[in-house]
Amino acid sequence: MNAKKDNKYRGSNFDSFLEEEGMLEECTAEAIKRVLSMELADAMAASGVSKSELSRRLHTSRTQVDRILNSEETGTSLENLFLAAHKLGKRLEIRLT
Repeated sequence: MNAKKDNKYRGSNFDSFLEEEGMLEECTAEAIKRVLSMELADAMAASGVSKSELSRRLHTSRTQVDRILNSEETGTSLENLFLAAHKLGKRLEIRLT
C-alpha cells in the first residue's frame, strides 16, 4: 500500500508526467507529425496520387515526399506540409489553444 502513496505521479495526467520529465514538447511534436503523415497518406490513397505524382506536383524529389510522409521526421517545414496538403486538395489548419 505504501508504494501507491509514494508514487508522485499518482493522480496526475499523462501530459503533466511528460511535462515533469521535460518531454511534453517533443512527444507532442511527434504525435502531431504522425497524425499529419497519416492524413496526407490517406488523402493520397483517396485521390489515387502516388508518391511520384505528389513529388511531381510539388516540383521536388520523391525523397522529399518520403520525408513529408515519414511520421518520425519532425523536421519537415510547415511550408512543405501546407504545400503537400494543398496539392492534394486539402487545407492544413494550425491553431493555438
